[in-house]
Amino acid sequence: MALAVFLVVQTLGAVFFVGDVLADILKGDIGPHLYFETLVAAALALGVGFGALALRQTLEEMRAQDAALASACGALAEVIAAQFSQCGLPPAERDVGFLALKGLDVAEIAELRGRAHGTVRAQLTRIYVKAGVSGRAQFAAYFVEDLLGEGLEGI
Repeated sequence: MALAVFLVVQTLGAVFFVGDVLADILKGDIGPHLYFETLVAAALALGVGFGALALRQTLEEMRAQDAALASACGALAEVIAAQFSQCGLPPAERDVGFLALKGLDVAEIAELRGRAHGTVRAQLTRIYVKAGVSGRAQFAAYFVEDLLGEGLEGI
């Protein structure tokens, strides 16, 4: 956004100087002052061109990053769904597991699902047992481990 504002301001400056140069030429006011203004107008015009290119590249990079992030989010959701299936979690436990992975605590999950705190705690305990982990931190790491795959072998 700031780059676009800068580009607009720079364009206005270039238009002003080009207009001033043209006005001086039409008046016949030719001299060192005109040469200097022509140089400034040309520099501003080049700056506008380079600024437009930079803005375009920035927007393309942002689109590419957004696409990569969306792809990564989709991959994470697939990994989580596959591991929930591997663990044999029924739909209610899958929902609780997703909410736990999103960072919600027992009280928040219970309120969201309209269940008692004890029910959610029991579901989380069953989820942890089925996943072969001892708590929330290991449960989250269980999914990250599959995403990283062999990327950490050298460590």
